[in-house]
Amino acid sequence: MDQEKNQYINREISWLHFNARVLQEAADPSVPLIERLRFLGIFSNNLDEFFKVRYATVKRIALSGKTGKSVLGGAKAKDLMEEITQIVINQQTESLKILSDIEKELENQNIFIINEDEVSEDQCKFIKEYFYEKVSPSLVTILLNDLDEIPNLKDSAGYLAVKLIMKHHEEVSEEAPKVVRYALVEIPKTIDRFVVLPNQGDRQYLIILDDLIRYCLNSIFNIFDYESLSAHMIKITRDAELDIDSDLSMSFIEKISSSVKNRKISEPVRFVYDKEIEPDTLKFLKEKMRVDDTDSVIPGGRYHNRRDYMGFPSLGRKDLMYEKFPPLPVHGLSHQGSLFAAISKKDHLQYAPYHTFSNVVRFLREAAIDPQVKSIKITVYRLAENSQVASALANAAKNGKDVTVQIELQARFDEQANIEYAEQLQSEGVKMIFGVQGLKVHSKICVIERLEEKGKLKRYGFISTGNFNESTAKIYTDYTLFTADQAILKELNKVFDFFETNYKIKKYKHLIVSPHYTRRAFIKLIDKEIENVKAGKPGFIKIKMNSFTSYDMVDKLYEASRNGVQVQLIIRGICCLIPGVSGMSENIEAISIVDRFLEHPRLFIFGNAGDPKMYISSADWMTRNLDFRVEVGCPIYDEDIKKELLDTFDICWKDNVKARIFSEKQDNAYRKPNGEKVRSQFATYDYYVKKKEIFDKGSTKK
Repeated sequence: MDQEKNQYINREISWLHFNARVLQEAADPSVPLIERLRFLGIFSNNLDEFFKVRYATVKRIALSGKTGKSVLGGAKAKDLMEEITQIVINQQTESLKILSDIEKELENQNIFIINEDEVSEDQCKFIKEYFYEKVSPSLVTILLNDLDEIPNLKDSAGYLAVKLIMKHHEEVSEEAPKVVRYALVEIPKTIDRFVVLPNQGDRQYLIILDDLIRYCLNSIFNIFDYESLSAHMIKITRDAELDIDSDLSMSFIEKISSSVKNRKISEPVRFVYDKEIEPDTLKFLKEKMRVDDTDSVIPGGRYHNRRDYMGFPSLGRKDLMYEKFPPLPVHGLSHQGSLFAAISKKDHLQYAPYHTFSNVVRFLREAAIDPQVKSIKITVYRLAENSQVASALANAAKNGKDVTVQIELQARFDEQANIEYAEQLQSEGVKMIFGVQGLKVHSKICVIERLEEKGKLKRYGFISTGNFNESTAKIYTDYTLFTADQAILKELNKVFDFFETNYKIKKYKHLIVSPHYTRRAFIKLIDKEIENVKAGKPGFIKIKMNSFTSYDMVDKLYEASRNGVQVQLIIRGICCLIPGVSGMSENIEAISIVDRFLEHPRLFIFGNAGDPKMYISSADWMTRNLDFRVEVGCPIYDEDIKKELLDTFDICWKDNVKARIFSEKQDNAYRKPNGEKVRSQFATYDYYVKKKEIFDKGSTKK
């Protein structure tokens, strides 16, 4: 066990340290003020999802009576739960201090977030009208005293726990204990959390919806004869793991839909409360809600659901937000002319959000109306709320194209949205495939077949590291390769064949496909680097991923390090590998970059004795991606694109502003600048601006 602890970092603890990096952004005075508030929201939203999924899993293991050491990296489930709770309490305390500091700085900018005790006479009228017109009709109020137990509270919804101390009636002795009533008021999710109040001169005012309701509590409880009332916020987080019904008479859509509904009544895994709440109120609530020692009970601040800070209003203050990066065109994919014609000549790489994501939608829209296009096949994992991708696919089906969509109904927290899109597309004549039993389809691929000269069928397509989602493409960095390489596209077609006849395992010469080949293929590539170093040739590995949790792959990189292979890792989130340990990983360096965009690409570069091999992929090195998902890694053959990928990796690697160093200490230490400062996301944008300028000059000369 001690050896395991020295070799690996526990994934749950590593994830919490990733979220601490998000919190660092909220604390960073160089980050624009409103963006700092939004990072606080991201931190809180991340934490909610962590408890719904990861903590819930650890709790299930603990309740089963098993230690879980084999799947938890040597930690016992019960001990891990206690460690997680303590870390989260410390992080929550830190986040409250950061929020207080930000609010003070906002006041220096003449922006004031007031509470119910700070409302002026001028603001009173506006607030009461707002309450009666917009808030009151949406309120749900639950009186608790006469209930045996509290009805199922909504997952992650905020509630005001209200305590009313009733007045004595005349016939009751003054010495008798006073009657206390308790109630819960649900904070409506349908109303913006931050209510912007009328300006007063050059001062801007906001009130949080919770405080607006507190201000108007008398309007809710005026039928009661009380002498005092108080309100403190609580929330619960429920287990979000899906339990799929085994009923053979139900369709897969029905099973997923039923399981999503069951989330609403699943077991609570976290109870968060305002630490200022009266002890008797807290005791009453815990008893009524049957919260016990197996749940994570966390004292917090006055406000919960701070994920809502992600939507903090801009207030017209561009000076307090990031400067916009206008997305750039991909060279050679102009707004004029056919994308098919451009892609037919050479491969093109799109790196969103530095490049515009619109190429994906344009490509599908062109395919939808091109008389020569016969079929479109695409995988869908997450779509935007009003998806242009879905619209283009429906348009293609209406034009008589043979459109096939593999949609993943078990995409976590997007299950209901994907069910609705599946039904919508099916009604438009799109052929839907609902996954492979026992596997999630996480690949991001598209193949289009087009009839060209002399009746020859030619394939076009794209492979991406991220979802085909116009909304997230504005803030997630991802690579998308547009190609007409017939060898690659023939193999992509095999992946779609596997979706329908998954009892047949296909073979691939070019693609790296999970669950059958990814682990083996990458081990082979690592072994080649080890061989090269042993033969006196240079050997290096450069990897960029979201998370790295597979102990097998960690061990393989340790082996490479011991044999002298130089390894550079850029891991945004979880990293179970410990770099820089003598005799184990001294040739491995690892950093994490957390900045204005969410680093999302998966890029793998192997030195190959001077002729680097490169792959982009939908897969991280996690057990689920390697063994329990359909993932696609695509080789890069175009020399210009290989240079571009190497350049952008190296820009990230040189980051000394937003890069944190992974180490055994897990202290999220920033890499210190040594000379010129490099902020990689800004430098990457500048890199593409320069490429565009060079391209434009070349076009002008022609």
